[in-house]
Amino acid sequence: MKSDIEIAQEAVMEPITRVAQRVGIDEDDLELYGKYKAKISDEYIRKTADRKDGKLILVTAVNPTPAGEGKTTVSIGLGQALCKMGKNAVIALREPSLGPCFGIKGGAAGGGYAQVVPMEDLNLHFTGDFHAITSANNLLAALLDNHIQQGNELNIDTRNIVWKRCMDMNDRALRNIVVGLGSKADGFVREDHFVITVASEVMAVLCLASDMQDLKERLGRMVVAYDFDGKPVTAADLKAVGAMAALLKNAIRPNLIQTLEHTPALVHGGPFANIAHGCNSVIATKTALKTADYVVTEAGFGADLGAEKFFDIKCRMSGLKPDAVVLVATLKALKYNGGVPKSEVSRPDMEALKRGIVNLEKHIENLQKFGVPVVVTLNAFTTDTAEELDYVRDFCQERGCEFAVCEVWAKGGEGGELLAQKVLDTLETKESRFHPLYDVNETLVHKIEIIAKEIYGAKGVCFSPAAAKQLASLEKLGFGTLPVCMAKTQYSLSDNPELLGRPEDFELNVREAYVSAGAGFVVVLTGSVMTMPGLSKNPAAYGIDVDESGRITGLF
Repeated sequence: MKSDIEIAQEAVMEPITRVAQRVGIDEDDLELYGKYKAKISDEYIRKTADRKDGKLILVTAVNPTPAGEGKTTVSIGLGQALCKMGKNAVIALREPSLGPCFGIKGGAAGGGYAQVVPMEDLNLHFTGDFHAITSANNLLAALLDNHIQQGNELNIDTRNIVWKRCMDMNDRALRNIVVGLGSKADGFVREDHFVITVASEVMAVLCLASDMQDLKERLGRMVVAYDFDGKPVTAADLKAVGAMAALLKNAIRPNLIQTLEHTPALVHGGPFANIAHGCNSVIATKTALKTADYVVTEAGFGADLGAEKFFDIKCRMSGLKPDAVVLVATLKALKYNGGVPKSEVSRPDMEALKRGIVNLEKHIENLQKFGVPVVVTLNAFTTDTAEELDYVRDFCQERGCEFAVCEVWAKGGEGGELLAQKVLDTLETKESRFHPLYDVNETLVHKIEIIAKEIYGAKGVCFSPAAAKQLASLEKLGFGTLPVCMAKTQYSLSDNPELLGRPEDFELNVREAYVSAGAGFVVVLTGSVMTMPGLSKNPAAYGIDVDESGRITGLF
């Protein structure tokens, strides 16, 4: 069996200009990054602004398990299937982070015969967007420390600095550090911190901005510290906006690549869904909607994280209205949620399936609360049995969902045609009545409780004294009407990664809250979730290499 990277490296790619022409994007509308990558110009985005939007299809999943669910693979395969059926379709995805690529999760190019290419470029440096975001973030950090060193005219309380440096790599040693050691000229000694680039507010700002002007306004609102009177100090106060925007001038433009079957894919932005809002950029999604009749996009991790934030943050801010949702699961994942260890999930086990399907049930119920029609798909494996598949099919249909088995990993677009037809049927017969889960005018505490109870299934929320004080302060400062971005483990509906299936009778533990005023939401940290991950004992980096001809191996 060929590996993902072997399949990708054997692919015959079309010039990106030809891929673009297929959906009406001229070569003059592209800024080429070699033969197979391009950014879409500002001129194209402006001249298509008045076009009618296509249909927006969100792909989400059950809680991830060690067996893997293949959400990105299904997203890509669905887009390929729609094109194979003669539809004008475009895919809109996030860019991968180097942290997971060299850590444990791998890249984000899909898998098998449902991948976007060039796979190595995408998973590594791509067009430099993440480097630009990292540089802009750290420029602001440097300007902040320099301002303090040069006299601190803004009266910044050095005990209340909230802006963190970032880098796009898992590095636990940088979570908590001390800066400014040395002589007086080396800066003011203080505790500092790093987050991974995909969790930085600059990433969120770029992904939620509608254009350059909006980007600059959002950058200016970002809170970096508080002064001695407790008032916010912003990036605009530090005169950082212009220089940061200059670094992000190209990064704000969506990237265009292709799938193995030459379906156009806009890949742009990459916030994690467990510690950020988990969706590709608003600009990329809206550009795709003006370009194609059908747009397939995805939200990170399970529907309790990525989909909830897609609806309550991205759609609320941008005016996007999804027409259908595809919920991805595997029999392996459902049996794992039923208590079967990873080593045995390939074996037929109806009792474990019946125990674990409650995780799928909860995600169906959650998605239906947003008023969007749901199509459930099982990402197929050769070990799946007809009895197990029939059980899941009946289970979903009893809950008002269309159902299809998906074989895109092995068959590409052809293996997604049954799913694509179910999605098309749903779009034609079921109206989306999309609405967010909560009213932003509720208090921050109430909004957190709504998500915890309605989406996670918690009986209540336990706020640490520090979190309660922070939330009260944010309300007083005028940030109480912002939506909330929950940072939570992806492995469970609860904040405890060990509680699989459908946990009940638990309390969600909130330990910290802070505002991302530029992004436009309040971040709420729960459980033990970290904004700077660490590497495992045997990180994927150990297996990655490049030979004398420049061929990369071990990247997955």
